[in-house]
Amino acid sequence: MVAMPFTPNRRSFLIASGMTALASARVLGANDALRVGVIGAGGRMNNLLDAADRCGGYQIVAVSDVYGPHCDAVKERSNGVATTHVDYHEVLQQEIDAVFIASPDHWHVRMAVDALAAGKDVYLEKPVTHTLEEGATLTHAVRSSKQILQCGMQQRSWTHFRDAVDLIQGGSLGRVPQVRTYWWQNYNVSWIPKPIDTPALDWQRWLGGAPDQPFSLEKYYRWRWFWSFGGGAMTDLFTHWIDVVQWAMKEDQPKQVQMLGDKYIFEQWECPDTVQAALRYPGFDVVYEGMMASSIDDGGLEFRGTDATLKINRSGFSVYREGVSSKENPVLKAESFRDGTITHMQNFFDCINSRKEPNAPVEAGVAAARAGHIANLAYHHGGQTAWPVKTSG
Repeated sequence: MVAMPFTPNRRSFLIASGMTALASARVLGANDALRVGVIGAGGRMNNLLDAADRCGGYQIVAVSDVYGPHCDAVKERSNGVATTHVDYHEVLQQEIDAVFIASPDHWHVRMAVDALAAGKDVYLEKPVTHTLEEGATLTHAVRSSKQILQCGMQQRSWTHFRDAVDLIQGGSLGRVPQVRTYWWQNYNVSWIPKPIDTPALDWQRWLGGAPDQPFSLEKYYRWRWFWSFGGGAMTDLFTHWIDVVQWAMKEDQPKQVQMLGDKYIFEQWECPDTVQAALRYPGFDVVYEGMMASSIDDGGLEFRGTDATLKINRSGFSVYREGVSSKENPVLKAESFRDGTITHMQNFFDCINSRKEPNAPVEAGVAAARAGHIANLAYHHGGQTAWPVKTSG
């Protein structure tokens, strides 16, 4: 294997030798377990609780969800300890240290702001905002409080993503004029709506501030693909990848965006299921492509530099040196050894105790969501937009 021509440091040495350092973390004991409230107890919350279980040292005290069976499942998970609530405000009134929020997007900022005002630390799923305007609201709420808010951008704690960012920022790829991102999923195979017990659902409360409309299983289950509740692929899948790009490239917003989107598969959705987007940042471009009826390649990023290319996904990364390596023989390779959500949750727990800044602060979450919102803005305005939006007069 040919060595990469960059200045060695501790981190690059660990990668090259096939080792990775685990950050030391205090493990909470049974006597000082964090008291946690759960808000929004659907599928993603189950993933967060699985990660929290791996970290240990916490107890679910209360849970809120507008669908009764979701609350019941979390209560059972807590060994019967958790109280159940339809109104999330009742969770915030409990003696708890922190809340996990994994509601639909249109509830994120309202719930997070209320939790911060109640003196609770917050783990907030991505995208942290549902609209461009909400970014300032959330940022102000965090920075005017003394609370910790961890955005659900788990790549920021995922070890091989952190290693890759170090390599990119250290100049190992040379200049990076272009980053390619992609994510394909197949909703005809996965994420198929399952019948629910509709009398056990408070649909009006689920709608919240969204326009009044009759219950729809499709909207309840695939809410990300309807504008009143989500923002499609650009605020779901793309949000993760553009966060990595903005982190690695030290630029937090595009200045020009183009987006081509179509509904070729799921005509009942409002958001496009097939997307190509291009975002221009100072000195480099980012492209994204994806669709919701093909999953052979899943998702990933390619940082294409003048000296080398780094390809990365949630399984690991490979670096290919121009003129040296082939597709089969990268000059550097690292594999993921642990789900980044676990490490991200541990970082949140650690920050609750240390009061230090988390790995994914509010500004990072807002910036990642903003890029997706701007892309959707371009989609709604003939396929392109400048940013900030230019006004006449």
